[in-house]
Amino acid sequence: MRLLHTSDWHLGQNFYSKSRAAEHDAFLTWLLDRAQEHEVDAIIVAGDIFDTGSPPSYARELYNRFVVQLQQTGCRLVVLAGNHDSVAMLNESRDILAFLHTTVVANAGYAPIELPLRDGTPGAIFCPVPFLRPRELVTSQAGHSGREKTAAAAARHQRLLSGAVSAGLRAARRSAAAHHCQRPSDHRRRQQKRCRPRHLHRHTGCLSGATLPPCRLHCAGPYSPGADGRRLRAYPLQRLAAAAELR
Repeated sequence: MRLLHTSDWHLGQNFYSKSRAAEHDAFLTWLLDRAQEHEVDAIIVAGDIFDTGSPPSYARELYNRFVVQLQQTGCRLVVLAGNHDSVAMLNESRDILAFLHTTVVANAGYAPIELPLRDGTPGAIFCPVPFLRPRELVTSQAGHSGREKTAAAAARHQRLLSGAVSAGLRAARRSAAAHHCQRPSDHRRRQQKRCRPRHLHRHTGCLSGATLPPCRLHCAGPYSPGADGRRLRAYPLQRLAAAAELR
């Protein structure tokens, strides 16, 4: 069996504002001649038939004319979508082109294709793999849509982050509770109502001792998210001698 492999036609492309229509026309004519001269059984176009998802009309005309002329030679055609191609646009004419011995594979999910010889007997089993976009990989691997996978990843990240923050700041909460038993001023009482473990890097003032000299402590927990979404490092806390259990 004779297969002719080609790709990256980029029909409709302009090169430095100059149209490549004449060049593409000459190439497709040459390709037809080679298929007929060597009695090729099938031509495989492995992606990027067009340069954009919305090619100009003359580019579509070149493509359609090539399909019709190739069918007259007895050669089959298999077209795979590339990253420059529009899946929807290629699928528009898929059913019609099937009557012209042309198989269009624009997206994932196609079963292997049997490529017959010119006399109709089986020649090869062809497994087409077009350009795969992230949403197609997500669906085929996990069985979920892209939105479902994104939501699951966000929930998993939130669980891990919450566990890390909880473990890292548990000791700091004990220290803050012990310190709150002191005689804070009215200003500090108001701060205590707002103080939460995730905000310790902002309210270190409510942890400062009135009588005992503070000493520096290594970072009490992991990075804490700021109000504007940035990650802020927690400031070294000031602990009291009464917080001896903090280790």
